[in-house]
Amino acid sequence: MENAFAERLVAWQRDHGRHDLPWQVDDPYRVWLSEIMLQQTQVATVLDYYARFLARFPSVETLAEAPVDDVLAAWSGLGYYSRARNLHKAAKRVMDVYGGAFPQARSELETLPGIGRSTAAAIAAFAFGEREAILDGNVKRVLTRAFGIAGFPGEKAVEKKLWALAERLLPETGIQAYTQGQMDLGATVCTRGRPACIVCPMVDGCVAAREGRTGELPTPRPKKTVPTRDTVMLMLTWQDKVWLERRPPSGIWGGLLSLPEFAGSGAAEDWACSLGNVDVDIAWPELEHVFTHYRLIITPLPARLREGSANLVRDGGGDWWPLAEALDAGLPAPVKRLLGRLAPRA
Repeated sequence: MENAFAERLVAWQRDHGRHDLPWQVDDPYRVWLSEIMLQQTQVATVLDYYARFLARFPSVETLAEAPVDDVLAAWSGLGYYSRARNLHKAAKRVMDVYGGAFPQARSELETLPGIGRSTAAAIAAFAFGEREAILDGNVKRVLTRAFGIAGFPGEKAVEKKLWALAERLLPETGIQAYTQGQMDLGATVCTRGRPACIVCPMVDGCVAAREGRTGELPTPRPKKTVPTRDTVMLMLTWQDKVWLERRPPSGIWGGLLSLPEFAGSGAAEDWACSLGNVDVDIAWPELEHVFTHYRLIITPLPARLREGSANLVRDGGGDWWPLAEALDAGLPAPVKRLLGRLAPRA
């Protein structure tokens, strides 16, 4: 199976793979951008964001020169915002260290913020034709099924075994088609649920297909109880503006604008009422937002500052934003939804 794997995959990709994706070009900037966006995000979701982002930042130079707030705003809704912050940092490094030309070697690409081994290998392969192995989620699924590798792929021992296999399978030539073929096979045929084994080029040698184990491979992550966190978001308005605060640069929603948060409704009401001339409304229905490691239950609490002074002082600072401008800024997805509902009321 190992000897025939690359040859079969390249032939399949030529006839059945994807050939019209907008980032299938020899421009390192576009390849890099797509690889970062595709981390933990499906192609269908990325397509629209990719086009809009490129229209706003058509080159690594324009991206590096842009304020990080503009980058976060363009990324808003795509999630995992550390990717956007690292994208901006990496663009600056490419300009400052490499004179605007992306390094070709995987080892150098890995030194850029936000680029790990597999992403660096994909950029090196697609943009420069470098013979490098990738190991993203699609590839892990294909390899664990085809070669019957049990164990959660996130465990170091299993991942080490998969990397060694991925290196052995590399063809001497045709690295772009081979790399794209791995991604395409996992995304369109060897899917997480209901894989289309009947049309898979590996079916006659696939361990999982032969042994009826496609449902158990790759081995799922060991189940853990997902904790729940609660927060109250105060939607404080004044005239046609809303009070927003900048989140810390690191952590969840790092660097984004957001509504002020409180541990409970009482604390939120106490702070709002301490401003004077504030009407606090009844809370809106709870909003749930799911992260990788926990569920966040948001209680939106609307309040309105009546005519008069709008000078606020709160730890961490903040500012009044016209609602129309706020909706175009870099906001967490649930905050953007809340402000979208708030706009007609303001």
